[in-house]
Amino acid sequence: MKYLFRLMLAMLIWCATDIASATESIRVLLDQQVKKMTVQGDQGLIVTFANGERRSATRPVTVSAATGHLVMNGTRFQSPVAVFHARGGDVSAVITAHMRPTQSRDSSGVGKQAPLPPESPQSFRVGGSLQIMVRDGALIVINDIHMEEYVKGVVPSEMSAGWHQEALKVQAVATRTYALYQRVSNAGREFDVVASTQDQVYRGRQGVDDRVQHAVETTRGIVITYQNAPILAAFSSTAAGPTEDAMNVWSKDLPYLKGVECPFNENSPYYQWRVELPVQSLEQSLRKHGIPVGTIATVTPFLYSRAGRVDKIRILHSDGEIILRGQDFRKAVGYSIIPSTQFEIEALGRMVVFAGRGSGHAVGLCQWGAKELADQGYAYDAILRYYFPGTELQHTTSLHLSN
Repeated sequence: MKYLFRLMLAMLIWCATDIASATESIRVLLDQQVKKMTVQGDQGLIVTFANGERRSATRPVTVSAATGHLVMNGTRFQSPVAVFHARGGDVSAVITAHMRPTQSRDSSGVGKQAPLPPESPQSFRVGGSLQIMVRDGALIVINDIHMEEYVKGVVPSEMSAGWHQEALKVQAVATRTYALYQRVSNAGREFDVVASTQDQVYRGRQGVDDRVQHAVETTRGIVITYQNAPILAAFSSTAAGPTEDAMNVWSKDLPYLKGVECPFNENSPYYQWRVELPVQSLEQSLRKHGIPVGTIATVTPFLYSRAGRVDKIRILHSDGEIILRGQDFRKAVGYSIIPSTQFEIEALGRMVVFAGRGSGHAVGLCQWGAKELADQGYAYDAILRYYFPGTELQHTTSLHLSN
């Protein structure tokens, strides 16, 4: 009996530890094409290598790569990995150079060598630690940070800190849920999320103020769940109509990511938009992304989703016909150029005009819709349940997480 009790106690401790490790920290890929960077701590640094060696630094450390090894302040180390902790406060870093092609061609394609523009340094300040490793001649930079500190870094990067407090809480819970979902799903990777629109934009301490702190702390540990597991809490800027079914965008049949009505975002700057593109520019963008097109004759919507977005697009060109997914077409042309797949197309000579509405993939939470609902007096939990039907809000301590 005593043995059984000890075994059960050990299993409970293991489960609690497993959940804690999955909910308390997050590994954020900041960059993976770094050539040179400088790292410093508010009160100095402690640098730990893979072999257990530890070194202290009171001054900034310049880091680069050399044939599979780290080089710090001109000294080459055998280890390809190092972890930087601040003695106190935060870790600051400045990326001064990226791995880039040595030359490029001009837009005419004639073969002239066009000089690359000078690179602007990128700086960031983060909590937790920085793991820097060498791979394929470049530095990979990962920020290992407490989940709640990560959420604080995402909220003002994805939503205006000046919005209603309930809207900020919506973003905080969605951000935390998305990160936890990715952490559980990607346990075998060296990182959990990417600090860009590939996952969620994260800029460390930048933009974190009292309003953001309050929204995150008030919802601390709360996530959106479906059948007792964190959901894929997708969000985008402006639906400008019904939200989209994840099946139409990512081929994922998720019951909580079905379209809902969203007539709440007419104040969004992306509610309506218009873009004019030269046909030649369109051809170049498609070819750059590996889509073989000749001279384009027509571009027309071929199939619409139930929510009214372009599911497939038809391109007639001198070499034949191509039918692309609307999302693939938008990716090739540029997300910032064509904000959404909810558009109509008009030809004006050698120009193609896209007249559309909305911004983003429109799956899950509509941020501008959340803003309007919050302004109308709806609480964050009601807003989240509306955009993610059939879900619940739970604290992470009540979840059993498995990979």
